[in-house]
Amino acid sequence: MRTVRTVEEVRAALAPRRKRGPVGLVPTMGAFHDGHLSLMRRARGDCATVVVSLFVNPAQFGPGEDLTAYPRDETRDAALAAELGMDILFAPPHEEVYPPGFDTSVAVHRLTEVLCGDPERRGPEHFTGVTTVVTKLFNMVGPDVAYFGQKDAQQAIVIRKLVRDLDIPVRIEILPTVREPDGLAMSSRNAYLAGEERECALALSRALRAADAAVASGRRDAAEVLMAARRELDAAGVEPEYLELRSAEDLSPAERVNGRTLLAVAARVGRARLIDNAVVGDE
Repeated sequence: MRTVRTVEEVRAALAPRRKRGPVGLVPTMGAFHDGHLSLMRRARGDCATVVVSLFVNPAQFGPGEDLTAYPRDETRDAALAAELGMDILFAPPHEEVYPPGFDTSVAVHRLTEVLCGDPERRGPEHFTGVTTVVTKLFNMVGPDVAYFGQKDAQQAIVIRKLVRDLDIPVRIEILPTVREPDGLAMSSRNAYLAGEERECALALSRALRAADAAVASGRRDAAEVLMAARRELDAAGVEPEYLELRSAEDLSPAERVNGRTLLAVAARVGRARLIDNAVVGDE
C-alpha cells in the first residue's frame, strides 16, 4: 500500500491503474473500527483499485464539538488498511484540502435541515462541511464507486442527493451498520465511553429493536412505535436529542410506518454524541 499526501500524488498514482478496472473510494476520518473495515473489504471485492482517504474534516465540526479530541492514529490505521490489501491511503494535510484563500462550499438543502441538521442540534452547516469535503474527494480521486455506512443514514441520503443533483459520475454504495456483539453501533466516538456510560449507550440499539418488534406485532402508528423505543431510553436514563420516524427515501416526516421507514435516534452519553438508526416496516 502506498501513502500519498497531495492531489497531484493521488492522481499520478491512479493514472496507470484506471485501465485495470473500477476505482473504489472509502472516505474516512480515521480511527478505524470494524465498520470501516467492512467498507474496505467490500471495496476490495468490487474494485481493481481501492483508495482509502483519511482526513479529519474540521468543516463538519461545530463550535464546542470534539475536533481536537477526535481520535487519531494514522500508523495504526495504515497498518489495518494495508492488511486488507488497500492500494492507496490518501492522507492529505489540512492545507491540501483547504488551501489559503479557500472560499467555496457545496450545500444540499432541505435534507440537511432536519435530524442532525436541525439548527438546534448540529445544524445544516455540519452537512455543508460533509458535502463540501466529499465533493472535493470525488474530484481529487475520481472514483467509480464510493462506500459509506448506514449508521450515518442521513449523511448517506444527503450524499446520494448530492451525486444525483450535480451529475457526479460515481456510484454510491451504502453498507449495513456494523455492531459490537452487545448491539452498540460501531463508532470512533465509542472510545469516549467507559463503565456505566458504555452500558447506558446500549439503550440506543435496544430502543431500535423495541420499535422494530412493535412494528412486527402490527403497530404502525408513529406515536406507538416511538413510545416503544422511548421506554428503553427512559429505562436507561438516556434523554434523546431526537427520536424520529422519517421516510427512508427523502426524510419527510412519517405519521405511520408504511413501507421503508427510518427510525433515527441521537443522544449524548457522557462525552460521546451517539447516533443510530434502523429501517422498520421494510416490505
